[in-house]
Amino acid sequence: MNRVHVHTFPFPLRAIAVLFSLLPSSLAFSVGATSQVFGIPSAGWTSPEWRWGEPSGMSHDCASQCRERFRTIEQREHLVDSLVNIDEDTAGTDDGILSFEEIKLVLALAWQKARKNGFEGEAYGVILDQMTEAERYESGDDEATSRLFVQDVQKRFFWLEPEVEDKIAMTMLWYDTEDYDVARRRCGGLVLKAIGFIEDGL
Repeated sequence: MNRVHVHTFPFPLRAIAVLFSLLPSSLAFSVGATSQVFGIPSAGWTSPEWRWGEPSGMSHDCASQCRERFRTIEQREHLVDSLVNIDEDTAGTDDGILSFEEIKLVLALAWQKARKNGFEGEAYGVILDQMTEAERYESGDDEATSRLFVQDVQKRFFWLEPEVEDKIAMTMLWYDTEDYDVARRRCGGLVLKAIGFIEDGL
């Protein structure tokens, strides 16, 4: 009679496997996962191949894809609307939803354009420089770095002279939601709206 051999883990390994299976799916997926920005794998501010501001590299390729994705006013308006009006019930329901890394790239390109044009977006030049250094918003817990990012963005928002209702929305950000992903996306949408992203593009 043939016997089926079942491999059993030593207790410590089996315990680790069980614990890992109990992790939230989002956290379990993030372990060892590679980022993808506008279809380009392993892309992001921490990548040595990112090379922000250079005529070649991952950031250049991602920026090209980003500009193509939002080349029309309708596309840009849809993005801003989906970000500004996001809440816990609608988060993740849009088929074309961007990762937050992709949203950060849209913001970075908008801030870069504003800086070149001498617009008030220079207020966000400091944040863009921090993103380039890939430490303040890239190192550490996702929620903690996201809250720090939102905090820095909020401080400079009024320099863009936004509409009154948008000033209120930005001020009430953390009062309206405890979901940090909703807050950071709404924050990004409000900045893109105020900086003229819909009308002027990237």
